[in-house]
Amino acid sequence: MPRIIAIDYGTKRTGLAVTDPLRLIASGLTTVETAELLPFLKDYFEQEAVDLVLIGQPKRHDGSFSDVEQEIAAFALKLAEAFPSLEIKRMDERFTSKMAFQAMIDGGLSKKQRQNKALIDQVSATIILQEYLEYHL
Repeated sequence: MPRIIAIDYGTKRTGLAVTDPLRLIASGLTTVETAELLPFLKDYFEQEAVDLVLIGQPKRHDGSFSDVEQEIAAFALKLAEAFPSLEIKRMDERFTSKMAFQAMIDGGLSKKQRQNKALIDQVSATIILQEYLEYHL
């Protein structure tokens, strides 16, 4: 079965998470520089079967879109053009960074490890993916 990949898009770096082939477990994949995201995904898709990409949709507390939404929407369009057979869905990512930080505390990571923003992005992508697995499959 093809995997699902989740993207926590950021202006500088992007966190990625992926399911196992049975789509049971969400795991952090990596964090990449956003400028290298499309080439990274192209390489990944050549190695692994993926048929669904979840892209986080950042919203404010009042439900309005955050400032980075236009950039994310443009990326989603480029992704759809580059990989027309992929299904692309957007997922509300409100509070995932806070949830990721709390998960890192709960997991016993040191203060220095919790300051690693790349790790927070990767954990945030994992939370987006886990929520999809729990509530949408």
